[in-house]
Amino acid sequence: MKKALYGLKQSPRAWFGRLTQAMISRGYRQSQGDHTLFIKHSQEGKLTLLLVYVDDMIVAEDDEHEKQILKEKLVAQFEMKDLGKLKYFLGIEVSYSKKGIFISQRKDVIDLLKETGMINCKTTGVPIEQTHRIESDEGSSTVNKGQYQSLVGKLIYLAHTRPDIAYVVSVVSQFMHDPRERHLQAINKILEYLKKSPRRGLLFKRNEKLIMEVYTDADYVGSIIDRKSTSGYCMFLGGNLVT
Repeated sequence: MKKALYGLKQSPRAWFGRLTQAMISRGYRQSQGDHTLFIKHSQEGKLTLLLVYVDDMIVAEDDEHEKQILKEKLVAQFEMKDLGKLKYFLGIEVSYSKKGIFISQRKDVIDLLKETGMINCKTTGVPIEQTHRIESDEGSSTVNKGQYQSLVGKLIYLAHTRPDIAYVVSVVSQFMHDPRERHLQAINKILEYLKKSPRRGLLFKRNEKLIMEVYTDADYVGSIIDRKSTSGYCMFLGGNLVT
């Protein structure tokens, strides 16, 4: 019994399989883009979404009746607790106002600064110089590879609500196989930038028109490492940044 609960690798798969069956039996469709997302359209044109991560769930809907029925059905099959309105999920803090919904990762930023000993560091207004020349600096000393990869991984996750660091994180992630002192200094500059505005995040404003806008750009052979072009894009839905 203990092995089945805590030691068996198949346990998470079995749990998710049972949850999937329960959702499909309620008329929900499993998303092909993200298998942890379940979608249901009602005959009245309303929508209910359920997103699950391990044993944490988010329900978003404009159909209050369906939400109540779903909650009752799930409680009957699984031991569950309703935590109310979404405020915190996987490190992402959620707050509400008349303007819309604001998400940030303030706690993750503070924890990262404490973990790296940068909580009392100086601050900077930019995460990287505009004309930076960061390359494979084989002449400088190496740094702890595991620690460097861990820091880059945490910064990649922070970029979900901090698109202002997306580019520089993509730069430092190019050197995870052989990090040097110069690359660690670039990460420290990102941390100094985050220290200046740990509460910055994304605001999703209320907007009745869901117009999609996509902007893209690329330099030409801009990389000083392999002379490849660097491209970037951003997608707005209803005036809100989503990708």
